[in-house]
Amino acid sequence: MQLNPWALVAVTMVAMVTFFLGHRSSRFAMTTHDFLVARRTVRSRRNAAAISGEYLSAASFLGVAGIVLKNGADALWYPIGFTAGYLALMLFVAAPLRRSGAYTLPDFVEARLGSATLRRASTVFVMLIGVLYLVPQLQGAGLTLSTILPVPVWVGAVLVTIVVAFNVVAGGMRAITVVQAFQYWLKLFAIAAPTFILCAIFLGGGGPGGVRPLGDPAPPMFVHDTTVTVGSTVSVRVEGGTHLTAIGTVDGQPSKSDVFWGPEVEHTVSEGTTLKFAAGTPVPVVTDAPELNSNWLRPSATGLTGLLETYSLILATFLGTMGLPHVLVRFYTNPDGKAARRTTVHVLLLLGLFYLFPTMLGALSRMYVPELLVTGKTDAAILRLPTAMLPGVGGQILSAVTAAGAFAAFLSTSSGLLVSLAGVFSTDLLPGRVRDFRFATFLVSGMAVGVALLVRSEDLSISVGMSFAMAASTFFPLLVLGIWWRKLTWPGALAGMIVGGGLVLAAVVINIVSGYSGGWAPWFAAQPALITVPAAFLTTWLVSKATSYGVPDDVNGVMLRMHAPDPLGFMRDRAIARFGQAEDTARSASGRHRK
Repeated sequence: MQLNPWALVAVTMVAMVTFFLGHRSSRFAMTTHDFLVARRTVRSRRNAAAISGEYLSAASFLGVAGIVLKNGADALWYPIGFTAGYLALMLFVAAPLRRSGAYTLPDFVEARLGSATLRRASTVFVMLIGVLYLVPQLQGAGLTLSTILPVPVWVGAVLVTIVVAFNVVAGGMRAITVVQAFQYWLKLFAIAAPTFILCAIFLGGGGPGGVRPLGDPAPPMFVHDTTVTVGSTVSVRVEGGTHLTAIGTVDGQPSKSDVFWGPEVEHTVSEGTTLKFAAGTPVPVVTDAPELNSNWLRPSATGLTGLLETYSLILATFLGTMGLPHVLVRFYTNPDGKAARRTTVHVLLLLGLFYLFPTMLGALSRMYVPELLVTGKTDAAILRLPTAMLPGVGGQILSAVTAAGAFAAFLSTSSGLLVSLAGVFSTDLLPGRVRDFRFATFLVSGMAVGVALLVRSEDLSISVGMSFAMAASTFFPLLVLGIWWRKLTWPGALAGMIVGGGLVLAAVVINIVSGYSGGWAPWFAAQPALITVPAAFLTTWLVSKATSYGVPDDVNGVMLRMHAPDPLGFMRDRAIARFGQAEDTARSASGRHRK
């Protein structure tokens, strides 16, 4: 990989600014309230930018464009689902969750249902969801740095972990709020500016000639002589006959010469194999992607299986947002329930604006960087596209801008995940002091980077999609029923969480084993939400009906506190004896929290 000096400068500047903002904000973080909920004084607009900053992860910045390049129209459900989930969050969860006075999601569970056993179980699932979501961020950071710089993949993962861990240890939620708000606007610029420039080049007839229009009933083709090195074993096929040179192992046989791949025949290319294609050659694609551009433009979810996969994806992304711990914890930082609801409205606007751009870049990538379809590493599309359309210094600068935005995405989302996981770990498994929070930060970050380096990297949007399925299958039934149904019992919530979470974990295991043994897993192993969410919801309801003894004695008071309008004054913080009143610590701490 050739060194891009502009990208090196851009990534370094993002890391330095992130470090500076975190360090500056951490000077005012002194108490447990600062580290857990930023003293509950974050206003709606800043909180919306911070939520958008941490929510727009590797799956959004890199993964959406990559999966659009690979799957076309079918991929549009990802940005739609990622955004629409906040509508349900605004309507059903945001304000009551803030009025509960909780500090973490397990804290809310115990506040509503009064069960320490249920709280411990929810802590386990919070950690599972957090790690499932954090690992793709670190893997995406490694992919970004290895794409723009001649460094191993693990370097990016370790670098992001170090920067993020420092900010979280130094100031917790207080420090990363400012960092995440800044990083949303940086990411928006980093993806919008290249999109406008590259679209102008495309519409003006610039860039490499000879590209095949997206509407043609033919596969994409290489516009110039192209050499592709396969990083991991893949299965590919091609529409029509294709001549190429293969150096390595193809279909289990060593090859060092020209080969011919027949039409509609699946070929296995082993890791480390180099493939050389001449200009004008049809592009082979991985077996789970549409070959023809005309098919790429149309939804391919035909038949019952395709329909079920699509609905399962919609269910996971629409409902999973309500169960993501690092998203929910930010609503605890608002002053009141009204501010929490207003924050969600702003988030909808910010996310809707952002997701316009990776979709357009994914479509351009299908024409200008089709070689990524050979390896399946389509998450690098945004990073490769600028130099493919604009060779020279201009393309390198645009690539550096996108790399800076991608790096900001990893830092922002990783920060939110790490602070939420450290908060849960320190308050549920440790005494909950500031030093416990810091110890938990080091422990969780070390565990996450270890898993990221050991687990095989998949499409980032698909990996994060499994986190959404887990969240939708565990915390969505608990939150919705807990907020709106007073007859929910802790045995019912526990049973639903175990059933939903257990089914998703089984799907994850099946999917991993299938990936290493021939891809035999059925559709619901990759998209399990259509089965797991109804199963969890039904289990929760049935068990609650059968265990009326599990309804807490103070259910009427808790429900009144969550649903009463803010001016009535029923809202109060939990764990006052443990952490003190937020207002008291705000008066005693030096400095002024900037809102």
